[in-house]
Amino acid sequence: MSDLYPMLLVPEFKERVWGTRDLRPFYTQVVSHEPIGEAWLTGDECTIANGPLKGRKLGELCSEFGESFVGKAAPVKERFPLLIKFLFPREKLSVQVHPDDEGARRIGQPCGKTECWYVARAIAGAQVGLGVKSGTTREQFKQAIEKKTAEQLLNWIDVKTGDLVYVDAGTVHAIGPNAIFIETQQNSDTTYRLYDYGRPRELHIEQGLEAMKETTHAGKAKSQNIDGHELLVASPSFIVERFAAAEPMTLTSDPGASSAQVLVAADGCGVIECEGSQPVTFNKGEAVVVPANIRQFQLRPQWNVEFLRMRLPAEKLSHPVTSMPSNGVATS
Repeated sequence: MSDLYPMLLVPEFKERVWGTRDLRPFYTQVVSHEPIGEAWLTGDECTIANGPLKGRKLGELCSEFGESFVGKAAPVKERFPLLIKFLFPREKLSVQVHPDDEGARRIGQPCGKTECWYVARAIAGAQVGLGVKSGTTREQFKQAIEKKTAEQLLNWIDVKTGDLVYVDAGTVHAIGPNAIFIETQQNSDTTYRLYDYGRPRELHIEQGLEAMKETTHAGKAKSQNIDGHELLVASPSFIVERFAAAEPMTLTSDPGASSAQVLVAADGCGVIECEGSQPVTFNKGEAVVVPANIRQFQLRPQWNVEFLRMRLPAEKLSHPVTSMPSNGVATS
């Protein structure tokens, strides 16, 4: 078996005030203590569950193997480039914003935070707040924060299962209840909380207003059907695809700059096989990281599997084409 091989990761559950105690249908446990809001699938502290590197931390392996693991496309070769999460909001998340790469570097962080949300499950009433309403200035938004009406200046849009929402850095945003999301983001946890509905948590108004952009590329991404699967979004920071497989398939990396790949099972079960390593099985709610030096592998469904594949683009891309539906209504 080679040093690097497809690795199953143990999710790291994060307590959040807006989370839930029931993580079904993706995880069977019912939480008895503080509510869980996030399940980190590729966090630095996530542990490997299979093979010779079992028990090691993802962050440690990036430092040890560098480019062979994360790929040439990774901006920092000693750090995993993408943070993948499940989000379980039972209440609204705060109104917040993330800095872009330039803003992050000014505070000593390696990158900003552009993200996207795949709606894995949604029921009627699921909404996200995405960007400020057209014509809203930074000063007007600051005044709305002071008056406790900030969320009324967001574009609240309905979301349904299968939607992909793109949120580039600098977009003021919030997430409502009634849905479960799979989030793909640059590996940054820098968040400026602008407004929190009166919850007694720290706000970062000055930093957030500085990071805020009045116009962004955020919106619902337009997916494309390519070779039997769905390209959900292609952006400067990541590519996310959706596959629904009932037959074995071969997956390859892009011919350009190499990238580690992450496969997340949204439903069913699959087995990943590649030359020189033992097969690894992943079930709904689990993620497998395929190191960048593995350029081809096979996926065998058992007996059906729906999964997302995330990776870095092999070449420079523009922001995706998005739309901002006009059906959203500000909530109080």
